[in-house]
Amino acid sequence: MFELTNRVAIVTGSGSAKGIGREIALTLSRQGAAVVIADINIEGVQDTVDVIKEETGGQVLGVQLDVTSKESVDAMVEVVLKEFGRLDILVNNAGISQKVTVEDMTLDDIKRIFNVNMFGLFLCSQATAKVMKEQKYGRIINLSSVSGKRGGGVFGGAHYSASKAAVLGFSKNMAREVAQDGITVNSVAPGLINTEIWKSLPKEQADGIIANIPAGRPGETKEIAATIAFLASEEAAYINGEDIDINGGQHMD
Repeated sequence: MFELTNRVAIVTGSGSAKGIGREIALTLSRQGAAVVIADINIEGVQDTVDVIKEETGGQVLGVQLDVTSKESVDAMVEVVLKEFGRLDILVNNAGISQKVTVEDMTLDDIKRIFNVNMFGLFLCSQATAKVMKEQKYGRIINLSSVSGKRGGGVFGGAHYSASKAAVLGFSKNMAREVAQDGITVNSVAPGLINTEIWKSLPKEQADGIIANIPAGRPGETKEIAATIAFLASEEAAYINGEDIDINGGQHMD
């Protein structure tokens, strides 16, 4: 099940060694997909490419990408089509956060967060959907956050929560627009995940967050990646416009 052989997947923000994006790329590669590693950090891109070649031996392409630039996004799509001839899966994982109160926040802070988390997601979705429409097949999977549903409480400020809430509304609306073209658009909303950010928290703060998670632990990147692999598969063809919580019971709706 969840076989992705002959599918081509782009994973944005997949250049971080300890991030969710790299685990998503690895998981999709293990399922047989050709994977495009797209990140603004070119050193991280190459590192992820090397890891995938070593661990899975699958087809992989590295691309430097600035999701806030339409020119950069369009160039990426062009390179992918030249290399593979098709584009089946987009995982909009690229995102940034900032811990700041509304009182101390600036308009530039808000613009910076939205430029990556929402406007970058829009540019990538728009560009890839054009290709998917011609193919009459596609999977777009967007990374939201528990913060976008419950209004923070884990990481980031109000602008981060707002950007991730915007992802949910955008995903549902786009799902309605492209469903008849064989494209599904879904989102996942991770809660606290065991990454370097989590490990850097003071013990008292970490214990306070864990106390509010029924599962009693942070999630693992592989748990996010497994859900995305399912949504990217043939088996998930009738799931569209959905947002899936992955938070150990921290938030339920």
